[in-house]
Amino acid sequence: MPTLPVSFLRETRDELKKVVWPTRPEIIRLTFVVIAVSLIVGIFLGGLDFIFVKIIGTIVK
Repeated sequence: MPTLPVSFLRETRDELKKVVWPTRPEIIRLTFVVIAVSLIVGIFLGGLDFIFVKIIGTIVK
């Protein structure tokens, strides 16, 4: 029973050694991709919101 935590930690360490960590340029590039996609989606959703507010405002008047 006391070997379970030790075994878990050992297996976790072994699995982390298998991970291929991204390089600094990859991290920077992917960060910009995430920011760009977030801005595009935000602008798109903001535009849809604006359109729906105008439509609902026209209907309610």
